[in-house]
Order: sequence, then C-alpha cells, then structure tokens
Amino acid sequence: MLKIHPFVCNMIQENCYVVSDETREAVIIDCGAFYESEKKAIQEYIEQNELRPVHLLATHGHIDHNFGNKFVHDTWGLKVEVHASDEKLMNSLPMQAKAICGIEMQPSDFSPVGKYLCEEDVVKFGNHQFTLLETPGHSPGSVFFYCKEENVAFSGDTLFRNSIGRTDLPGGSMFLIIQSLRMVSQLPDNTKLYPGHGEPTTIGNEVANNPYIDR
Repeated sequence: MLKIHPFVCNMIQENCYVVSDETREAVIIDCGAFYESEKKAIQEYIEQNELRPVHLLATHGHIDHNFGNKFVHDTWGLKVEVHASDEKLMNSLPMQAKAICGIEMQPSDFSPVGKYLCEEDVVKFGNHQFTLLETPGHSPGSVFFYCKEENVAFSGDTLFRNSIGRTDLPGGSMFLIIQSLRMVSQLPDNTKLYPGHGEPTTIGNEVANNPYIDR
C-alpha cells in the first residue's frame, strides 16, 4: 500500500509528495522545496521513516515544482526525471525564477536532468510502479503519474480540485488542456488525485463539479 506524505513548499504554495510503500523505497514528486525549513522537513521525514528515495520526478518543468532538485541531488544523489516535451522549460529554470518569483538564480543552482521521459516509460519503486499519462496544456510536457493498482494519480498543475492549471504561460494551451482533461476523466471515478497545489480530490468529484470537464 502506498504511503503519501505532502509538503507545501515555497512562495507559491506548491505540493511536494514523498511516496513510499512497505519496502521503504520512495519517490519524491515535484520537489519545490526552496526554504531551508522545507528541505529540513523533507529530509527529517525520510530519515525518520528510514526511507530510501530511488526517483525524483517532476510533473512538469515550471520553477515552483523544481526549486528543490539540487537539494535532492546533493542529499540522495537523484537527478530529476521529467517529460521530454518540457526540456525547454527545464533549461530556463533560472529565467523562470526571475520572471515568476523575482529571484536571481544561476544554472549552478539546479542539478542536471537525469532522464527525459516519454509515455512508454514506467517508473518502478518497491512493489509499485507509475505509468505516465501525457496531459499537455499547462505545459507541453505536463504528465500524470498514475498508479493503477492503488487508484492514485499525481496530476501536477493540469487538474486541481474544481479547477485547472493556467494555460497563459509559454507553451500553454487551453485547447490541449481540455483534450487532456477529457482523457483523464475516463479514469475510474474513485481515482484519488494529488494535485500540484491545493487539496486532494477524485476523478468522480471533478467530473461532477469541475466546470472544465465534459466527459
């Protein structure tokens, strides 16, 4: 069974998740840890629960979901894995930090990407695995990380509780995000969604209440 622990990070209140199972292998999803207190909280949780992180995943290439990549690399030796269509965004993280957050950062403040993913990739850890569902619209390479066995998905900034992510940033597309939402709405209604911002929800709740979803 998956154990999912959220951490709310940085000035944009982004959700980072540490996901583990009974083997104590873990993945870190969207490490937006910017402040030292956030990094300390994540590290203490992992150490106190004797977890072994084996993947660092990003649902997309925006800065608020990638502030903590160097911290994870320096601490556990992991490099971020992100969809190939967001390579341009990953190469622009210092520029995003200035444009979106007003923070001066250098390329050396970020660790290199370890792997660019595609939809055929499967992320394995412990006794579980994530498949990738390509959900472009918020960014070209936005994805869901989906665990079919547990009916759980990490939706990044594609789908929030009763809302969706912005489409007005570079590479965004309202047309594509609506297409993505139609696709993910076919997941089982009891699929629990863990978004990049805000509270968890379910596919069933979003189909019933989200004004952007039309099955």
